[in-house]
Amino acid sequence: MTTASSTIDVEVPLSTAYNQWTQLESFPRFMSGIESVTQIDDTRTHWVTTVGGARREFDAEITDQVPDSHLAWHALGELDQGGRVEFEPVGPDATRVTLTVNWDPQGFVEHAGAALQVDDGMVRADLAQFKSFIEERGVEEGGWRGEVSGGDTTSRGPLG
Repeated sequence: MTTASSTIDVEVPLSTAYNQWTQLESFPRFMSGIESVTQIDDTRTHWVTTVGGARREFDAEITDQVPDSHLAWHALGELDQGGRVEFEPVGPDATRVTLTVNWDPQGFVEHAGAALQVDDGMVRADLAQFKSFIEERGVEEGGWRGEVSGGDTTSRGPLG
């Protein structure tokens, strides 16, 4: 299992950073290798990615989510991938975002990338792009304020 992690401070309030991150369908606008994310329901998503020339389609499930705190997920099916993003206030208009991604590299290119820690650089770059994206906007495009824990979902819907 390979792990890549990075942290960045963004100059927006905690709820703004968190709410934007819950808008998973916006990920292609600031995350490299993400072609599309489709929200299936409150906890399931469908992803299309191309990283290092390898194109993948897979479904993922949000396994743990607490508003203004964190969101964790894992891929469903054969792909062994998951992660967690955490949000921490560092001031009234600043938020620390920590992204950790775990996966089992497949094939030569992914193993080589993991060995050279290319993945850490991708996570850092994606967080930097998120920072630019949300700071330029200043407001979130929406947000999902529900909680997910132990397979149970407490839906609060968009921004409520």
